[in-house]
Amino acid sequence: MAHEHLHFKDDISVEHTHGKQVRVSLALLGTLAGGTLLLSHYVSKWFVYGPDAFQTEILAFAGAILLGLPIIWHAIKSLAHKEAHMDELVALAILAAIATRQYPAACVVAFFMLLSELVESRTALGARASIESLIKLTPQKANLLHSDGAETEVMVSQIKQGDIVRVRPGDNIPVDGDVVKGLSSVNEATITGESLPVDKVPGMQVFAGTSNLTGALDITVTKAGKDTTLGKVQSLILEAEHTKIPIMRIIDRYVKWYTPTVLMIAGISLFFTGNINIAITILVIGCPCALILATPSAMVAAISAAARLGILVKNVADLETAGKITAMVFDKTGTVTTGRLYVTKLTPANGVEPSTLLSLASSAEKMSKHPAARALLEVAKQANLILPEVDNFQETPGKGVSAKVAGSRVIVGRDSFLRENQVNMSNVTLPSMHEEQGFSTLFVALDHNCIGWIGLQDKTRPEAKEAIAGLFALGVKRVTMLTGDRDEVAGRVAAELGCTDYKAHCLPQDKLAIVEKIKKDGYIVVVVGDGINDAPALAAGDLGIAMGAAGSDVAINSASIALLSDDLKRLPALVQLSRKTRFVINSNLAFGVCFIIVGWSIALTGLIVPTVAALLHFAGSLVVVFNSARLVRHGEELQHHTGEVA
Repeated sequence: MAHEHLHFKDDISVEHTHGKQVRVSLALLGTLAGGTLLLSHYVSKWFVYGPDAFQTEILAFAGAILLGLPIIWHAIKSLAHKEAHMDELVALAILAAIATRQYPAACVVAFFMLLSELVESRTALGARASIESLIKLTPQKANLLHSDGAETEVMVSQIKQGDIVRVRPGDNIPVDGDVVKGLSSVNEATITGESLPVDKVPGMQVFAGTSNLTGALDITVTKAGKDTTLGKVQSLILEAEHTKIPIMRIIDRYVKWYTPTVLMIAGISLFFTGNINIAITILVIGCPCALILATPSAMVAAISAAARLGILVKNVADLETAGKITAMVFDKTGTVTTGRLYVTKLTPANGVEPSTLLSLASSAEKMSKHPAARALLEVAKQANLILPEVDNFQETPGKGVSAKVAGSRVIVGRDSFLRENQVNMSNVTLPSMHEEQGFSTLFVALDHNCIGWIGLQDKTRPEAKEAIAGLFALGVKRVTMLTGDRDEVAGRVAAELGCTDYKAHCLPQDKLAIVEKIKKDGYIVVVVGDGINDAPALAAGDLGIAMGAAGSDVAINSASIALLSDDLKRLPALVQLSRKTRFVINSNLAFGVCFIIVGWSIALTGLIVPTVAALLHFAGSLVVVFNSARLVRHGEELQHHTGEVA
């Protein structure tokens, strides 16, 4: 907010967190010293010198100066910069108490006001310290491997893309990269929010700040420093903390009218009652720390909870939007489906064993990097098949592959590709009857005769149906699935997940037009995609959410919110967090307003003295902070459940 609390509470960046902690610690020492003088005043007054001794007044006066000076100095600086803040109310109350020789009252008011400020500052520092802890997850040094096999320890800042680093068991991974050698389990909870370790083999991706558990890994560097996924997490959290939701902007707009209004009320009360204590009490109660803390404390807690679940929020206004959504638009491949092909059917020709069909197809495909080849090899591995060596491997993009397997020519690909190669297709039943199930088919030929076909499918994510049902339960009216795939495949997936509608054969511009149409129909639209070909649609929605954003620049840059894991159950959790945050903010604001109104009403009767008002003010600030802190634990049950089944 525009409001700045005292000289020791400024904007706190990650780089200066330690310095700010020192300043807060010094402020705490000063506050405790002033509190000691205040306590000494009362002890000497009651047990040593008596109620009228000048020594007790000196102690109270010294405490009032020590505690009140920071507040008064901050108010003077604000006025010098022509900035209207609310701490001026407390400064006036302290000055009025000192002017009327009510030193103990001035001391108590300043003490509890400073204590309130310290609580808020410590809360802010705690949020930023969590970011600093993220930085500490990334080692400052790494073991760099050279072409001759030698290994040297270098600073991470010296590492560049393409280098190879070695990470031993128990070490944190210093860079984003791809495993080129080694087998291990890696704890990726800091990035994805998943609590169970992930097994890593050559070819798999790893992220900076994650923990290598069991084996040594050699990693080819793809990103280092601020460009890593962890670096993006840090910058996104910082960006979110410096943004505002609409209600914060409203408070900023009217803050300049608040202080004059409170001064007017205090002046009127003094005019009609002639009691300076009532006017001072009104000034103390009128400093709306509970109102000031209401929104920022809740948002910091909500952002922390979201980050713990692997949900990165760029702008806190987007977190507010998430609670208002009425329509959800999903990309299919890689979002509601796994984005990977799986072998789901083997149909050999008469006289051909299924194992023979799979073995020949997998052998021919094992030199290919196509997703279908990976699916075949995975099944062959599960079946413990020993694949023979191949020769004369050739791949025709978009059509298929051919190779010599055990001296025979094997062709794997589309039926049109086999016909181009004069393969006899008469001895197999064509799988056209299965197209409505969303099969992709690979035909396998051995020496010019088709020996069968293999059906592959991209499976839906196990949690997708549950997540969409959860969104409907939260009041989402429409769930649309968009895909560039065939209509048969789109229809099967949409029906399986319970989507209200779908659109197949979509190009990026088609997805954009559909999102715009849904918005014109009056819906608040959230678009969920993988952030690559969905970038226009992600930007067009009221809210864009990138799935599986770890390591994807496009995903993070094109979306408003990024999910670091592929767990769709995070989406209902995000909506619930948004609505719970709004409720907490509203309850904080309602409490702050009621506190001031009720406090003023009682103060006008003379039942509250300034010292009691300061104590109540401190208690009110604590109520708001603790109410907001409830948000930090949001989603713990989801995290535990995910960890159990991951």
